[in-house]
Amino acid sequence: MDESRQSLTRRKILGASAAAAAAIGAVGIPVLATGTPALAHGKDGKLRAEPLIPGRNRGIILYSVRDRITAAPDESGVPYGFERVLARLAELGYKEIEFAGYTQNTAILGRQITPKEIRKILDDNGLVANGTHTTINAATFTEQLDIAQTLGMKNIGTGADPTNSSYTKDWDAAADLWNELGRQATRRGLRLYTHNHDSAYGFLLDAGPKDANGNPTRSSGTRKLEYFFGKTDPRHVFFEMDIFWSYVARHKHHTFTDARGNAKKNLFDPILTVAERTKRFPLFHAKDGDKSTTDANGYTMVPLGLGNINFQQFFQTIGEPDFHHANWEHDGAPGGAANPGQSLAFADISYQNLSALTIYKR
Repeated sequence: MDESRQSLTRRKILGASAAAAAAIGAVGIPVLATGTPALAHGKDGKLRAEPLIPGRNRGIILYSVRDRITAAPDESGVPYGFERVLARLAELGYKEIEFAGYTQNTAILGRQITPKEIRKILDDNGLVANGTHTTINAATFTEQLDIAQTLGMKNIGTGADPTNSSYTKDWDAAADLWNELGRQATRRGLRLYTHNHDSAYGFLLDAGPKDANGNPTRSSGTRKLEYFFGKTDPRHVFFEMDIFWSYVARHKHHTFTDARGNAKKNLFDPILTVAERTKRFPLFHAKDGDKSTTDANGYTMVPLGLGNINFQQFFQTIGEPDFHHANWEHDGAPGGAANPGQSLAFADISYQNLSALTIYKR
């Protein structure tokens, strides 16, 4: 069974009844309950259930539905372009939007849409822009800040690492640039952030013998992005953890060679990485994965709630639920011509499961 059919089958069963959900659990398929918590109306002094992620902080990055944002008008019956897709996402329950570009097919309007027009679509649907993945460099930063403010964002960022290098000198240079751009963003009322993939949590080459170019060939055990945490100003530089890629980093980047040539083990912990500096992470990509013994990443992406990543443990442990914003993402959500509705169907089940995460309090 392909992933889209499997996901929709699970979704139908999950929505059918508690008995059906129990049946799924009995055969070993992961289940995330979507019913109203039993203790939601507890009396004073009793446990009460609250959403783990407040409704206003549940978002989606439009990269997940990029096929429908950029689609030309068609007869599929599936929404296309900003106006129709954003309206559908609002119907599903999403309150926040993270952008991955500001263009749609010009056949929709006979020209390209403008940021001002996108802002009106957001406002008309009760949606808030919480960030963007754009190019961050000094030459175009003012222009990007202007667009972000037009759209009403509080955060501006990129889906790329500050540098692709493994050397300290390059991360130092990136930190200098980001500290300056971060100050510019702060003056405009925005937070500058970078988004990780697994390689960002690989180890710096900062020790041992030098290569022919004078670069170190071994490591002290310091991870690249964690080094960047310490080199950047916490008042002006922030982070968006991609939870899926962080668990991939845990799977892939666990051994380094020290200055003496000895293999050393150091297991990456995504939860502790955030918990130690939780107010530097305003945004997250809530992206799920099934553990896999055949995938080099250790996980295969699936709609949220259908994988093995423990989002309940993650968000409950890091705290600060009002500060943190969870944007759902699935890199491979588009179904192509064979299944043009797949990405929005994945968005539907993922929102249901994101909103079902519950915390119990007195």
